[in-house]
Order: sequence, then C-alpha cells, then structure tokens
Amino acid sequence: MAIPLRALSLAANPCTTGVILAIDYGKKRLGLALSDELGATSRPFATWTRINRRRDLARLRELVRQRGVCRIVVGLPLHLDGAPSEMSEEAGRFAVRVEKALGIPVEMMDERLSSWEAHETLAALSSSKRVRRGSFGSTGARKQTPLDEIAAAIILRNYLDRARLRTGSRA
Repeated sequence: MAIPLRALSLAANPCTTGVILAIDYGKKRLGLALSDELGATSRPFATWTRINRRRDLARLRELVRQRGVCRIVVGLPLHLDGAPSEMSEEAGRFAVRVEKALGIPVEMMDERLSSWEAHETLAALSSSKRVRRGSFGSTGARKQTPLDEIAAAIILRNYLDRARLRTGSRA
C-alpha cells in the first residue's frame, strides 16, 4: 500500500538558518541527530527510550525549543526495492503527529540501509579503537554507542546532501 507523503518542501519553505532534527523512528526507541545552524553537518545527538505518545512529543517539543530546530526529518523505512515496509505507515503517522503537535515542517526521508551503514560505522570505530588501545587498553565495560542515533545522523546527512544537490550549493 502506498503511503501519501507530503512533497519535499525545502525549496518552497526554506529553512535558511536553524537546526534540523532527524529522527530514526522505532517502536521502542527514537534515534536523534542534529545539524548545525547552516545545515552543513550532521551529528548523532541521543537515543531516547519511548515512553508514551504524549511524553515523547513533550520531550521533542522541549528539544526543538532548546536547540532552535526549524525542521524535522523522520526516516521512512522502505524495503530495498522501494516498497513500503511494515513500519512505513507507522512512521508516517508519527511524522504527521509531530508536525501537528510542534507546528514546524516535518518531512520523510528514505532510510534504506541507514541501520546497516550505522552498524558498519560502529564496527569500523570499534576495530580502530582496539588497534589504538593495543595491549594498554582497559578491560572494563565500555560505553556502547547507540546504533539508533548514528542511523539518525546518516538519515540527516543524506537529507542534507539531497538538499544541497537541489539548491546547487556546497557545504
């Protein structure tokens, strides 16, 4: 079943200055990433465990206010062939609720392979840390970097790259 999505409105409603928030939506967690004010860079921000719809929206509203977010991008989970996945409709409903509750533009961005790329990024970081640490490394428990916020940063990076291609600008 096709999901009606609002056309990308970057050209019609430009976010010239202000932070863009990307959300990797999941049933249990939200991965979050933020851009800089110029929309040039993407960085992982946090992984939030979902509480309930009302509390999740309240936390997002506060983050938007604190960080000066002017646009939100929600990852659209599609199958490799581009067909909607089981989560596509749920992510679309979430995006509509967020836009209505927060009053700022929310767009959907294809997130195919973002989780795979995030996993590969973490694996590469882990192996380079092991090499650098060598035999002097700590044996204690290491802080695990959440996959969801890295996936959100990849979604945001892809969104920013696409926006730059549309406007012909370079960052």
